[in-house]
Parts: sequence; C-alpha cells; structure tokens
Amino acid sequence: MIETTNTYKIVDKDFAKEIAKHLLDINAVVLRPNDPFTWSSGWNSPIYCDNRLTLRYPEIRRKISLAFINVIRKEFSDVEVITGTATAGIPHAAWVAGSLDKPLAYVRAKAKAYGLGNQIEGGVDKGQSTIVIEDLISTGGSAVSVIEALNFIGADVRGVISIFTYGFEKATERFRELGTPVFCLTDYSTLIEVAMEQGKIQKSDLELLNSWRENPSEWPM
Repeated sequence: MIETTNTYKIVDKDFAKEIAKHLLDINAVVLRPNDPFTWSSGWNSPIYCDNRLTLRYPEIRRKISLAFINVIRKEFSDVEVITGTATAGIPHAAWVAGSLDKPLAYVRAKAKAYGLGNQIEGGVDKGQSTIVIEDLISTGGSAVSVIEALNFIGADVRGVISIFTYGFEKATERFRELGTPVFCLTDYSTLIEVAMEQGKIQKSDLELLNSWRENPSEWPM
C-alpha cells in the first residue's frame, strides 16, 4: 500500500514506523529539541539525520533495498537505469541495480574539474528512463540538482525514492515544478510518533519539534 500526503508518498505506514524505529535505534537519527544542532546551511535544528549509518547494519540496509525494489516494481516496472545521488545514495542504488539486473549510474554534486569533467558517471544515456535513489530529502536541493543534470542530457527521470524526508514545503514545491513524484520509506511525522512511543522525547517537546517543522529557517523564533 502507498499512502499519499500533500508532499510525498509514503510507501507503507507500518513499514514507515519500522524503519523510523531502526533509524532511532542505531542513532542514524538523533533528536535534541532542547540542545539543537546547527546544519551546514546555518539552520538550527532539533534533529540530525545520518542515514549512512544504515550501511553498517546488513539487516536494515537489506530491508531498505527490498522496499526500494518493491516501489520500482510496482510504480516503475519498465525503468531502464538506477541512479544514485552522490554520495549517500550510491550504495543503495548499487544494491537495487544489482538485484534488478539494471545498469547503475550516479550523479556528482558538480562536474569533475579534471579528466573528462563528468558529472554523471555510469550507464544512463539520452532517452533512457531512470529512477533516482536518495538517502535523505531536506530542502530537496541535492535530488533536484541530480534531476536537472539528468534532464540536461535528455534522460527520462521517472521519480525519486528516498529513505527519509522532512517533508518541507520548499522541497515539495521544487519537485512539483519538475513534475517528479517522490516516494519515501519514512518521514519526520512518523519519526516523532515513534520517538514518543519509545520515550526518546517527551510530550512537552512536541511544540518545539512541530514549530521547527513549520518554519525551520527561522527556528527558534
């Protein structure tokens, strides 16, 4: 079952809670509403997400890969190439491409300043269809730059699949403008729900966490 929100599509609500629990258990996601992190963008944030930690856990990364594969088989069964975002999307894309016996590509943040100056590496050509695999969607910038690079060479980008999304409206608008559907295994709202159930946050923390989600660039007000 795929559940649709106003911003993205959650693959399965029960599975979203399962993945959220795994991310919390291995500290791939850390919540500190009263001791915020500072992102590279300069934003203050009560949450830090590093899905690269899933690479250390074969059982978790296998679940993620299988979920990605199921989305592709259901929604994009005729897609020709699997593309990963550099760098965190590459390993997941590689496992998926191997399982589906599909060509693999990845897209750098910018073209190399040496050699052939490639930005897109691997097997995607003009006219070929591809799906983009991402580990995390925040503002959507990295995935959008990948889509734009693929569009520039004439590839047919069918959609984006990500492990986690914050569900920011800014990202929603960017994907909507590109006409690109986004599928996520879990999201911020589900994560907060699971963290509450596990006792990792208190009810009194919810106002802070929700206010950040509504206006992250200005938080705390």
